[in-house]
Amino acid sequence: MKVAIYGRESVRNLENLFDQVVKNLEQARCSYVVYAPFKEYLKKTYKRQIESPAFRDHSEIRGQVDILISIGGDGTLLDTIALVRDSKIPVMGINAGRMGFLASIPTEKIAYAIDCLVKGRYDLDHRSLLRLESNHDIFGDMNFALNELTIHKKETASMITIHTYLNGEYLNSYWADGLIIATPTGSTGYSLSCNGPIIFPQSENFVITPIAPHNLNVRPIIVSDKNVISLEVEGRSSNFMASLDSRSFTIDSSVQMAVRKENFYISLVRLHDQNFLSTLRQKLMWGLDSRN
Repeated sequence: MKVAIYGRESVRNLENLFDQVVKNLEQARCSYVVYAPFKEYLKKTYKRQIESPAFRDHSEIRGQVDILISIGGDGTLLDTIALVRDSKIPVMGINAGRMGFLASIPTEKIAYAIDCLVKGRYDLDHRSLLRLESNHDIFGDMNFALNELTIHKKETASMITIHTYLNGEYLNSYWADGLIIATPTGSTGYSLSCNGPIIFPQSENFVITPIAPHNLNVRPIIVSDKNVISLEVEGRSSNFMASLDSRSFTIDSSVQMAVRKENFYISLVRLHDQNFLSTLRQKLMWGLDSRN
């Protein structure tokens, strides 16, 4: 088995976690490659010499590795989507962050998780993505997202208006700080913090969630991901923010956007003792008595 390792320098206890991953891979006789910027950062503090090859982009691991391991939180795992793309390389996330909806492997289970990888004791969760199309080339060939598209006002500007259509039919004009269009995976992210609903991963839906809407009777709405959602933005300010997961771009009112389901999916590694319901209960602390 050949493994790609990805991480970024903001992760706490990074060197120790990387060391655990590498030692367990070596014990299992797995070869590995390390993301080049991550490897350069580790050279400054890591106690052992990293002799493994490095990779810089998706073209260098496509068809070359069996699994990609992300060391960090959900944000770190989201970064790997740019590396995996449509290659169908499964991603396993080691959670060194806080919530860990996507990076679901706790740090104390690194050895167990790698043993499960080697022995094939895991399942793959296929997660849908959304694709953004626009009349301006604002995200290039990285115009897809696992979590969400967010349209947001810039800095302290006034609220913006987002005219929204489903398959060309007028839905609503959202007068708000912004608007989120989330996949089922993204429903537990930014959308959830804006009172959006939780959607099961295989539900084949989008959720449209306004951010601080002016009219309080405007609520999140769930639509089938077979719809094409079109957006036009206007406001007193001339510039707005469009974000796909963690990638952002400044746009203006001349930009017209359409969101549809992407034609490929991302595979997340899930160990046999994990499932979506147990993750919800653990991360959201459902069923716990907080009166103490």
